Amino acid sequence: MSARLALLLAAVLALCACRHKEITKLERDEAANAASEADFAVTVKEWSRAEGLFARAAALCPDTGDYWLNLGLVRMRLGNRDGARTAYKSALGAYKDAADLDPANSKAVIRRIYVLVVLGRADEARSVLDKARAKTPADRLLRSFSENDGLSKMIADPGLKSVSP
Repeated sequence: MSARLALLLAAVLALCACRHKEITKLERDEAANAASEADFAVTVKEWSRAEGLFARAAALCPDTGDYWLNLGLVRMRLGNRDGARTAYKSALGAYKDAADLDPANSKAVIRRIYVLVVLGRADEARSVLDKARAKTPADRLLRSFSENDGLSKMIADPGLKSVSP
């Protein structure tokens, strides 16, 4: 009986430790600075430097999908398909969490759709769009995206192949 109690106690402690760490303002500022520097590195085509800076920004603020998305894009430039896929999957989670926290955050929904398309999951992207439209039918951005066939345009984009792992 005491072995079961010890196992239960260990499981409870492990679950408590899984709680997300609160990101401080200082960490957010530091991540924003790293991302800004990475953006500059991209403009001068210093891909390795940009990768390190985006990775640092994403590590500091793992809830910011744009850092993960940019990290994936840079890794594709470097030919690191597996690393890009991992970064894109992290971006998916961050965008989903952002949309769940704020259902009116339609930009997070559209970015999540984009990442799904990049990962070759167009049917899932369509489902995400339909669910978001049903949840917030008055959202102008989502309505415009849907009515202008934004998803089909994303899928047909010839540049998509260069960023898809």
